[in-house]
Amino acid sequence: MALPDTSGAPRRARLWALLALVCAVLAAVTLVAEGIVGGLLVLVVGVAGAALTAMGTWWVVSHRGAVRLIGTLLVVGAPVAILLIYAQEDLWLTALLAIALWAAAVACARTALRAARRPDGMRAVARAAPRNPVLIMNPKSGGGKVGRFGLVEKGEALGARVVLLDPAVVTDVAALARQAVADGADLLGVAGGDGTQARVAEVAAEHDLPFLVISAGTRNHFAMDLGLDREDPARCLDALADGEELRVDLGVVGGQAFVNTASFGVYAEIVQRPEYRDAKADSALAALPDLLLGYAGTTLDAVTDEKRLESQQALLVSNNPYTSSEPMGARRSRLDLGELGVLGIRVNNAAQAAEVALRGARAAGLHVLTSRQVVVRSDAERIAVAVDGEALTMPTPVTCSIRPGALRVLVPRLRPGAPAAAPPMQWSEVLALAFNRPVAAPGG
Repeated sequence: MALPDTSGAPRRARLWALLALVCAVLAAVTLVAEGIVGGLLVLVVGVAGAALTAMGTWWVVSHRGAVRLIGTLLVVGAPVAILLIYAQEDLWLTALLAIALWAAAVACARTALRAARRPDGMRAVARAAPRNPVLIMNPKSGGGKVGRFGLVEKGEALGARVVLLDPAVVTDVAALARQAVADGADLLGVAGGDGTQARVAEVAAEHDLPFLVISAGTRNHFAMDLGLDREDPARCLDALADGEELRVDLGVVGGQAFVNTASFGVYAEIVQRPEYRDAKADSALAALPDLLLGYAGTTLDAVTDEKRLESQQALLVSNNPYTSSEPMGARRSRLDLGELGVLGIRVNNAAQAAEVALRGARAAGLHVLTSRQVVVRSDAERIAVAVDGEALTMPTPVTCSIRPGALRVLVPRLRPGAPAAAPPMQWSEVLALAFNRPVAAPGG
């Protein structure tokens, strides 16, 4: 990946970078002003507390009985102990000020990096309103959003034919979509969860028809990354009268399309359990010790375009990468880059869990990369796969790939839009930006 040249960055970006450096220096000065012992105590206690909290969290999720109880005590007790030590040594004000200044430094640095880069969103193209749109709606999705927001009535008022699913009957929504195409539909839309969205989107892509996403699911990750309104799904229907089109990619896993993610390993194993739908947190907590410690579940090897990931406990493959370099990044700023995001994790003990907590994506147990294809292998003949949150099993090896620009998505011209994603935190780039210099290549 080419390093950015910051020498021509706008003045505003350079000012934010300078402010970030000032805040970082002040944070260091705050610690130094407390004296060598006091400053070191603030730093060491804070880092140790974070590590102990991460270790406790690992014991909670990976063990049962007494070890889980000890982990719970650590998770609760470590932050309390930090506060007590700071209070006892009369360091709490110093710690609070240093933390606030460092947080401000990071916030200013991210603002500077964001301001230095030109907006690079997905390109929207004006499109005429469809004449024969068909909308498939699940009345149970999202706790009844279809009825609560009057989606059937608004859709029909805008000229759409609405197909309302019967919650009591298992329905093949892909077959419904294909029948709608055969009957002359010139747009397919879905008010439902992301799994349902993916199945109908695949049909729309097959026939090169525009696809309408209505954010009536529970989490609506796909709608979020398209910049749609997740609070009021009725606003998504405005695209039928005043819309524009985005060309986005589709992920494919084992021959099946997905719009968000295909998950393997721990999460996929948990989703397979019958009790998961009714008690997600309880069933996950009950299953994790076996899965993480290797008593059950399947370890995975993954081969990407450039790397082999061995013995992964969990593997997440996303339709385009999440923007944050941190493993829990929750947003994709682009859905048209033509590449999969890949996150692999292998954590065997509390020390490695602490490393993940402290180092994030730089930890040895995490791999964050991109690839156009991922082949997942296992000794098992079939493995669990969670495709956009739905439980499936697939024969191994499982191939994940991407279809660039396969899906035409019709979105309202006026929509909230996805917030600008925070760029990866690179202090070397912030320094170069502050002093109006190009970023030096590694080793240069």
